[in-house]
This record gives sequence, C-alpha cells and structure tokens, in this order.
Amino acid sequence: MVFKYGGTITIGNNVYIGENSNIRSGASIDIGNDVLISHNVNIIDTNSHEIDYLERAESYQNLLKFGHPSEQGAVETAKIIIEDHVWISYGVSVLKGVTIGKGAIIAAGSVVTKDVAPFTLVAGNPATFIKQLN
Repeated sequence: MVFKYGGTITIGNNVYIGENSNIRSGASIDIGNDVLISHNVNIIDTNSHEIDYLERAESYQNLLKFGHPSEQGAVETAKIIIEDHVWISYGVSVLKGVTIGKGAIIAAGSVVTKDVAPFTLVAGNPATFIKQLN
C-alpha cells in the first residue's frame, strides 16, 4: 500500500513475499533481488500517525470525515532499503529508516529498528546481532 500523500515501493527480481505480509510506504521502500520475505511480515516506512496526541486525534477525525489525507503533515517517514539476497523470516516487523544489508537474515518474530550489516544474522525485539554469516 502506498499512502495517498506519497511513497513508493520498488521490488527487484526473484522476490518472494509470503501470505499476510504488508508493505506500506509513505516515503520509499526499495527491495533488492533474490529477497525472501516470509509470511506475516510488516514493512512500513512511516509512523502512520502523528506523535502529538492532539494532532493525532484531529487527524483521525478528519480521516473518518474526508478519507485518507493528501498531505503528510507531521507524520514521520524514512526510507527503507532491503538489499539483495536478504531473508526475512516469519512475523518480522521492519520499521522506518532501516537498511538491511546484502545477504542478511532476520530471525522469526524480530523487530528491526536499526540498520543490519551485510551477511549477519539478527534476532529479537529490538533485533540485535547474533552472528556473522559466511
């Protein structure tokens, strides 16, 4: 899904995206070649809502009245890059502003909040380094 106020999703060659996975963009999401994205994965480059509670309440009321906004407003977004040969396992969430390096593996159930170095395995919430891969 691309938000009405903007966003792009670019998907390379030989990419698998599993059932019930969601990719939502308000900025930019670039997925490289030969990437495996398992089931129930969420990749989102935006907070989707304002941080300030009053702005968030007003925005929600406007959404109900007028539909999705054409202007980004105070919603924070940041590009996501998933490089070639990455494997993202079951139930992972990849949050805004993250780059996942070439050949990296994201373990099941992880929440990726920071960049992942190439050819590493990360796991957990938040995802942390487990080991270097060959």
